[in-house]
Order: sequence, then structure tokens, then C-alpha cells
Amino acid sequence: MTGVLTLSRSSIGKKVIMAVTGVFLVTFLVIHMYGNTKMFYGPKVFNEYAAGLRDLGHPVFGREHLLWIMRVLLVTSVVGHIWSATALTAQSQKSSYAHGVSKMKRYAKKERRTGYAAYTMRFGGIVIFLFIVFHLLNFTFGVAGYGANEYIGEHNGVYNAYNNVVISFLHWPVSLFYILAMFALGLHLFHGVWSAFQTLGLNNQKYTVTWRGVAMLVTALVILPNIFFPIAVLSGIVHL
Repeated sequence: MTGVLTLSRSSIGKKVIMAVTGVFLVTFLVIHMYGNTKMFYGPKVFNEYAAGLRDLGHPVFGREHLLWIMRVLLVTSVVGHIWSATALTAQSQKSSYAHGVSKMKRYAKKERRTGYAAYTMRFGGIVIFLFIVFHLLNFTFGVAGYGANEYIGEHNGVYNAYNNVVISFLHWPVSLFYILAMFALGLHLFHGVWSAFQTLGLNNQKYTVTWRGVAMLVTALVILPNIFFPIAVLSGIVHL
């Protein structure tokens, strides 16, 4: 326990927490995105996928036990990621003031060395957090993003996840919010992966183009399919 507390107090420890939670979140996004592609195979396949998530780890884990563990880990990772990023920013600002660097000079220096994606990290983080909350309320609990009596929950082991997804995305404000959230996530993800290479000391001049390409590839792999899902519903590619 002492080691964990010491780790969280140091700047290296905070970077480790941010990196570990970041890797977990990106891995989750890729797996989740892949699972969602099953909606293109029709209601039967997608609903079986939704039902299968409830029985993950069976018979070692009970019904929905592993699914809820994953949900708790996801929320914990988001909180840990936000906390470590905020703590590192505050620590950096405190260090700058301690060395007599004015706010104006720090801002000018930061502006020269960072791109547009870096400036959107804080705002993007807020949007992503709101998106996660809405996503859970929308597809997990069915209390947001639907009209009256549109959401159909589990009934005698039968799932209507396919219908719920399509009906929700047919509400264009819901689809628009998902698409905008994905753009915010894309900027956040690109800068996060790019910064990870810098932290690991891999982002030297010789391989700058290579690592930037890797960051763009990871971002595209996660973001483009997720943007296409609501577009596929609105355009009629995926329908009831």
C-alpha cells in the first residue's frame, strides 16, 4: 500500500498511472469497436453478441459479473487518467512559478511547442467523460436517447440490443453527439499516443514521421469505424 501511495505522489508515478490507464482505455475502445461491427450482420448476430457479453467468463464468473468488473475498471481508468493528467499539469504549473517563470512566458513557450490537438486535451477530456456517461445511460440503462417506450430491455433472456442501437441513432441529435464526441476523442487520442512516444524517449527527430504515422493509424483505427456506426443507421445501411 505504501508503495502505491508513493508511486502516485511522484511525477513518474503519475505518468505511469496515466500511461497504464491510457493503454487499457485504448485497448477497450478497439475491442468494443470490433464488437460493434457485428451490427452489420443483422439483429440475430448482434443480439447474440450482446447476450454473450453477459456470460463472459462463464462458468468461473457468474452472469454479468465479469461485465460489471470491466465497467468498474473502465470508470476507474477514466478517473485515474483524468486525475493523473490534472495532477501533472498542476505540478508543472507549480514548478514553473517556483522558478520565477511568468504565466505569459509559459503560455507563449507552450504555444510554440504544441499543436492544436494539445490545446483541445482539457476540453476533449470533458467531452469524452460526458460521452461515457451518456453512453451508459443510453445503451446500458436505456434512460436517455429514446422516445417513450422505444427502449426494450432484456425479457426472459431475449435481448433487443440491435433495435435499441438503431432506434437511438435514428434520433439525429444522438448521432450528432456521438460523431462530435468521436472527433474530440480522436484529437485526444492522437495527442495522447504522440505524447506517449515522447515520454518513452522514442520520438526523436529521426523517427518523428514514423511515430506520427503510428499515432494517426491508432486514432483512425478507433475513430473512423465508430463514426461510421451512426452514419450507417442514418443513411439506411443498417436498419430495422
